[in-house]
Amino acid sequence: MVFRRIQALIQQSKTASHILQLHSLLLKSALDHDNDSVSLIVLSACSISVNCAKLVFYNIPFVPPIFSWNSIIKAFAKSSTPIESVNLFSQLRSFGLQPDNFTYPFVLKACGRCSLVRQGGMVHCLTLKTSFDSDRYIGNTLLKMYVDCGSTEIARQVFDEMPVRDVVSWSSMIASYIACNSPSAAINVYQEMWLSNVKPNSVTLVILLSACTHLLNISAGKSIHSYIMRNHIELDVALGTALFEMYSKCGLIRKALQIFNSMHGKNLQSWTIMISALANHGRHKDAISLFAQMKNIGFQPDSLSFSVILSACSHMGLVFEGKKYFDEMVSLYNIKPSIEHYGCMVDLLGRAGLIEEAYDVIKNMSMEPNDVILRSFLAACQNHGWSPSLDGGLLSKLEPEMGTNYVLTANVLSFSGSRDIANTLRVVMKQKGLRKIPGCSWVEANCSTNGT
Repeated sequence: MVFRRIQALIQQSKTASHILQLHSLLLKSALDHDNDSVSLIVLSACSISVNCAKLVFYNIPFVPPIFSWNSIIKAFAKSSTPIESVNLFSQLRSFGLQPDNFTYPFVLKACGRCSLVRQGGMVHCLTLKTSFDSDRYIGNTLLKMYVDCGSTEIARQVFDEMPVRDVVSWSSMIASYIACNSPSAAINVYQEMWLSNVKPNSVTLVILLSACTHLLNISAGKSIHSYIMRNHIELDVALGTALFEMYSKCGLIRKALQIFNSMHGKNLQSWTIMISALANHGRHKDAISLFAQMKNIGFQPDSLSFSVILSACSHMGLVFEGKKYFDEMVSLYNIKPSIEHYGCMVDLLGRAGLIEEAYDVIKNMSMEPNDVILRSFLAACQNHGWSPSLDGGLLSKLEPEMGTNYVLTANVLSFSGSRDIANTLRVVMKQKGLRKIPGCSWVEANCSTNGT
């Protein structure tokens, strides 16, 4: 009767303190040697707090059953300290217990999250020795572990040796090539997948659209869009966002906006990406309008959203609006300005010719200005013929191996009358063999790309 009552209370527990109290009751009632009670309390503790579960687990007076080990290994694999799962797996084996088909996926996930490819490889060897490598779920988790560790070649080897490959296997392999910046290889895997009569799911399509975006391959992107339409696949937030981002990056901003407007569910990321796309295509007024619309329907902009809108204001020369957004970000949304936000403000003020205000922003930054901000400021000084009294410490923060920095600094110093120092900089630049890299652009015509 007491045993069943305690089990019922464990299942109803909502807090870590309650779990610990029941654990004490198990100890006092001499029920702490019962496998079912121990497994249940460990499982309940895992659902509440991994630290609570760890305390209960390490106070079990006997070697816990494999179910309890799996519960706590799984909990730590999803926690902020996944390395604990790897340590627990080692302890499990030291007690002579045999991992089962649930243990391996949990510890492999932990190895992937920690990028422990060596330990993951050892677990891989164990699956081969125990014939668990033929388990499809373990195979997929093993593949994902190598993908997360950046070991694409080993991942491909595992993939090729898998006896059965489902849509998860194919998606992981495609994602691996995207992660290592090989989108063309990702498209090739998709073609293999198609020939194998495995239909892509929503996750696969999101990954594939990412490859098309990287390659600016509008033909492949349109083909995937047609597949979505033909098969009546719902445009959820992830898929819809990937689709309109692909169109926007490939230059079809109207099509991107059409898809965005047709989406029923949008999150903050969707809005931010669309606002950024409009700004990048020179439709800055539309970007600002969409930003206002986003706020009006209840979305609270984050740090990235403000970076996007401040950049749009900079390119439009909207000084008043940019200042307003910056102040709003700090005072209304309590967002601490990042280096990107300061960079946008310096660029905005510099483009507008408000060099002194831009210099004040640099001097009052809560962190050291980076090379991008300083170069933007110097370019503004040069463009507007302004000669600030720059201190040497500020100029020393510029990257010393970039010819552009020497040219900008020398030009600004020439404006301020420091021609001797400017000439010295040009001599140093020649001695180091540095030069300003000329601007260039790429144009694609008839499937061939030419640089100009």
